[in-house]
Amino acid sequence: MTYETPLSPRPLGHLSTAQRRVLTTAELRAHGVTAAEAEERARPGGPWQRVLPGVYLLHPGPPTAQERLHAVLLYAARAPLAAPAPGVPAQPDAGGPRPSPARPDAMVTGLAALTLHGFGCTPPLTALEKIDVLVPRLRRLRSTGCARVIRTPVMPAPRRVTGLPVAPVARALTDAVASLTDAAAVRCLMTEAVRGGHCEPAAVVRELSQAKLLGRPHVVDAVDSILAERRALAEDRLYRMVREHGLPEPLWNVDLRLPGGPYLGGLDAYWPDQAVAVEVDTRGPRHGLRPEEDVLSERYDRKREHLERLGITVVRVTPRMLRDASGRQAAVIRTALMTAAHREPAAHVAVLPR
Repeated sequence: MTYETPLSPRPLGHLSTAQRRVLTTAELRAHGVTAAEAEERARPGGPWQRVLPGVYLLHPGPPTAQERLHAVLLYAARAPLAAPAPGVPAQPDAGGPRPSPARPDAMVTGLAALTLHGFGCTPPLTALEKIDVLVPRLRRLRSTGCARVIRTPVMPAPRRVTGLPVAPVARALTDAVASLTDAAAVRCLMTEAVRGGHCEPAAVVRELSQAKLLGRPHVVDAVDSILAERRALAEDRLYRMVREHGLPEPLWNVDLRLPGGPYLGGLDAYWPDQAVAVEVDTRGPRHGLRPEEDVLSERYDRKREHLERLGITVVRVTPRMLRDASGRQAAVIRTALMTAAHREPAAHVAVLPR
């Protein structure tokens, strides 16, 4: 398909002083600049430069971090990233339906996206040799220059950071991990994702599983680290919930055993006089992580059933419950403590420090 030059093109002088100094061949054509003229201006020593196929930087100096991001997105996107400037004529569409602004067909991912999300252990944008860009799997687009193309069967809903579409943290983290072999760097990224409150471990594990990265030993070690981090955060929230809501002080982190009999299991908190136990359930993010996960779930359920047959009330809480509804969980525990006198006495068990 051929395009006609607008009848009233905007002058070239306007382009060199515009706030947005990265334009595609199509956008330049809308200003009356032909592809041949753009190439002429982008020759060595000229006032412009071609930073990626079909994408021009309208000054001769090194691109800024924002200009590199913008150039990569312009190279990868089939639709404009923003509405055209006032007075720029619309050009005929060369293809089928364009994606909506809410669901663009290209977004920044990987280390660049994590830097934009505010991670402290990622390199600054200016230090990145490549900028990862996520596109639909069927796009015919190759990695070139500073743009590294990553394909996915389903595009996630992006986050808008500095006005640009950026992959959600869990997806960006997975794309970054896929290209890293340094175990310490992978662990640092995953730990910051959880400790910094950027995303839930469940979302990270789900993305890693879908990307088939859980077979890499250094990735599995990092996952174990963030799951331990998650448990530590949940236990800290449990301590605060008990004290802030005025619950009686329990015995913390204990093991139960029948006198002279078998081991019954470990508990995060236990009120022996009322036979009420609290267990933090961190199984959620491990679904799909390892084949033995189903066996682990069966063990959890068998332990709870065994304790309840002995007259011990088990309150199961998740890290999310402790984070988002600690008052509600405190009320559940308080009710269990208050109603203990109306239940059948529990069997005698030995309580041991874990």
